[in-house]
Amino acid sequence: MLVTLEGLDGSGKTSAWEALREEFPEAVFTREPTSSWYGESVARSMGDDDANPLAELFLFTADHADHLSRVVRPALADGSLVVSDRYSDSRFAYQAASLADSYLAGGRDPLEYVREIHAAFSHPPDRTIYLDVDPETAAERAGATNKFERVAHLERVSENYERLIDAEPERFVRVDATQPLPDVIAAVTEHVAAFTDD
Repeated sequence: MLVTLEGLDGSGKTSAWEALREEFPEAVFTREPTSSWYGESVARSMGDDDANPLAELFLFTADHADHLSRVVRPALADGSLVVSDRYSDSRFAYQAASLADSYLAGGRDPLEYVREIHAAFSHPPDRTIYLDVDPETAAERAGATNKFERVAHLERVSENYERLIDAEPERFVRVDATQPLPDVIAAVTEHVAAFTDD
């Protein structure tokens, strides 16, 4: 089973992912962007305010493709529970927001465009926990250290996440990430335990 944790920067997602390691020691824990050279290229692009959004999308997509072949698919083939801190939904939500200023011909919907690219090769999550927090709180918590953590961008990202949730409500579970972090972690842990008991 592939379980992914999604949410805006500052939602507590990574803290919850780290806490899950103690509760599910046999699971494979991974994240995107990865620590591979593909992921390092992504990190460089994230730190560049002038990076072309379309080029950046394909850096993220290359990292995702490598992650699938190197980590996710082998672990799933072995029957492992895989828990990923960010995955394809992050790309859909964040990179579609970056493309929103119309880098696409013919007025194409950026979110649908990014999803179409992934449809040919990606492995969809079985369940996704969405840590829900408003963009203003997320930006304040994250510190707005890069272009993806600014309120205006996070507002568009949040709208994209809501579209994704509306499209697949059976896959997503929403956790109120405005709660104290221990409560958020407890809720996430309960959901993952429930998924694995199904």
